[in-house]
Amino acid sequence: MSDFSVKPVLTGDKAVLRPFTEADAEVMAEIITDPEVIRFTGPPAAELTPERLRSWYGSRSAQPDRLDLAVTDRATGELVGEVVLHEWDARARSCTFRTLIGPRGRDRGLGSEATRLVVGHGFERLGLHRIELKVYGHNARALRVYEKAGFKVEGVRREADLRDGAWVDWVQMGLLDREWAALTLTAR
Repeated sequence: MSDFSVKPVLTGDKAVLRPFTEADAEVMAEIITDPEVIRFTGPPAAELTPERLRSWYGSRSAQPDRLDLAVTDRATGELVGEVVLHEWDARARSCTFRTLIGPRGRDRGLGSEATRLVVGHGFERLGLHRIELKVYGHNARALRVYEKAGFKVEGVRREADLRDGAWVDWVQMGLLDREWAALTLTAR
């Protein structure tokens, strides 16, 4: 049975995933408004006032149906992004995964490790059967990370969104608990 009310600290070799606090709002504002983050995730849905961000990140630990964790650099403690398991379907034991990593966390393996840590937690501790995601087809870095973590392409929504004057595809990916178990068994 999934219990999203417990917000863990997950530690890897490079990254530590921890619950958010209100104090993270300022750094997350910088990350969310980074041009590359916007390019691959879209602009924020609402105006990002300091008050709104403090309220949002300050309330993440109180959410019983989702898991939002800050991605920090283990060596420095610096906040570099977030990982989220949300859109939980208790009957199907499934949820949606999303992540974003700011400029100071890129190209160092932090996003790959953060993805593996939270996905592992989802399957091994929360008892999920399926984790899915969607990603822009032109986001090669994210596609590599997700494929390395075991996600499989399940479909493509061709030219599903207009970004910067060009049509882009949405790639739907998924990972099942038995696939994760086989991957982690092979890695041992």
